[in-house]
Amino acid sequence: MMHSFITLSFVSLLCSTLSVLALRIPFDVHIQTPASNPTSHFPRQSSSNGIVPVGNTQNGFYYTNITLGGQNISVMLDTGSSDLWVAGQVSGATDTGSSLKLSYAVGTAAGDIYTAPFELAGQSVSDQAFLLVTNVSSFSTNIHSEGYDGLIGLGPNTGSSIYKKLDGNSGNNPINRIFQQTSSSSNDYITMMLSRKGDPGSNITGQFTIGEIVPGFENITSMPQIPIEKVYEVTDVDQHWQIVTDKNNGIVGPDGQPIQYSSIAPKAPDGTIVGVLDSGFTLPQVPRTISDAIYGRVQGAEWSAASEAWLVPCGQLINVTFNFGGVSYPIHPLDVSSSDFGVTFSNGNPACLGTFQPVTSAFSLLGEYDMILGMAFLRNTYTLINYGNFITGGSNSNNPYVQLLPLTNIESAVNDFIQVRLNGQNTINSPQYALLPASQEQHSPESEAEKKQAYEELVLSRWPYILFGGLVFLILLISYCVWRCCCRRKRMAKKAAKKAAQQKGDAASAGGYMSGPYAQLHDSQSTASLVMKPMRASTVDFEEDYGKDAFARS
Repeated sequence: MMHSFITLSFVSLLCSTLSVLALRIPFDVHIQTPASNPTSHFPRQSSSNGIVPVGNTQNGFYYTNITLGGQNISVMLDTGSSDLWVAGQVSGATDTGSSLKLSYAVGTAAGDIYTAPFELAGQSVSDQAFLLVTNVSSFSTNIHSEGYDGLIGLGPNTGSSIYKKLDGNSGNNPINRIFQQTSSSSNDYITMMLSRKGDPGSNITGQFTIGEIVPGFENITSMPQIPIEKVYEVTDVDQHWQIVTDKNNGIVGPDGQPIQYSSIAPKAPDGTIVGVLDSGFTLPQVPRTISDAIYGRVQGAEWSAASEAWLVPCGQLINVTFNFGGVSYPIHPLDVSSSDFGVTFSNGNPACLGTFQPVTSAFSLLGEYDMILGMAFLRNTYTLINYGNFITGGSNSNNPYVQLLPLTNIESAVNDFIQVRLNGQNTINSPQYALLPASQEQHSPESEAEKKQAYEELVLSRWPYILFGGLVFLILLISYCVWRCCCRRKRMAKKAAKKAAQQKGDAASAGGYMSGPYAQLHDSQSTASLVMKPMRASTVDFEEDYGKDAFARS
């Protein structure tokens, strides 16, 4: 459930109005739990070996247990945010005197910031800061009935609002505190494996670890280290676990061809797409053109304005594969469309929801990423996140990275799909499930709000270039003004020198004709060509020399 708050005023250098638009990026979960599948709370278990089980609510929420103030509390695992908050009461917690409100699209978590002893996966912190939420009525779902009573943010510490609220390192998020106090930086990583409910062929159980590998999956350490795409330092509040797909082959669509898309992220290499790994986001959010390429050629597909997603026949097997670091990660067809939402076509017939929704509420106004790879993607990988030098106050100087181990076997996945969606009858190659020609691909409508967001993103995501261009323009303008001033002064000095030379020349010329008591007029032919000139010894000269008339009467 990714959220972000931009409290710095860097955007004000560009436009204070646009900065307001980026104060909060909400993320809608869009989860509905059918009444026929009631959820139960995850068993309150503890672990001492760095590995804890992960509960699953209808493939829509994943949670585990923490111990806070001596109490076991189920919290949602969210790699898309960075704060810890719990609802209810925590015994023995200490109030810091600070309050905070965290806003999400599904509700608001508000309250006071407390500290209490914290434990997770065999790791402990003596005084972990957290937000104690006393009222959860603003949330669109009953979080307790969904299996959890809080949320632990596993994202980079720079995105933590508690960290920014408290002085020093006391507000660092739990994972940062754990890694900060360890003597070795070789195990500064977490791993996560998410289960899939309703999959008869899957033997994957939910697991979360800190500094350890789930037994039997050690091959993850040999997978490519995919570097985290870092955002600009001044906007590190929007830093998440962003990774870049392979060039020109990032996403392969149902027809087996790469889906072409131009990234909105200015720093992304040409032909790549930037995705955020977010375990708190139920349905992945992808660019509209990618969503259309996945579902737009399915026979009978409909765009649902109410769900803001594609509806497809439940018997339609859709193949999608992502490529990172030269490795292919096929998506299980049960994750490409979902029957868990109870949606229907316009004619009332049952439908399945296309899980890779067009990005709307998760739109990155700062242009830091193109898509949110939520649970429907993460169920297909065993994920390792190495925090590296993202640890505030830590000794690890290495760059952070991600390693992904593929979990989906295509052949087994097809068999699972046939058993679940087609009642064991293999009709996936029947004419009704053949893809339409590319020329007949449907396209979902883009709302005016999305067009506005796209324009805002175009401006905000290029703010470094706009700022640089503005500074260059300002320097050029100042240089031009200085140059004009210098030129003007030179012209004035030249004019003054010319005038002085002219006056000197006039004086010298006049001196040549005034050697006697008469001065010649300009018209030498005039009958009045001579005028009287005072002699040196005249009264006038004497008065100028001595200050008074020598012949005046006393």
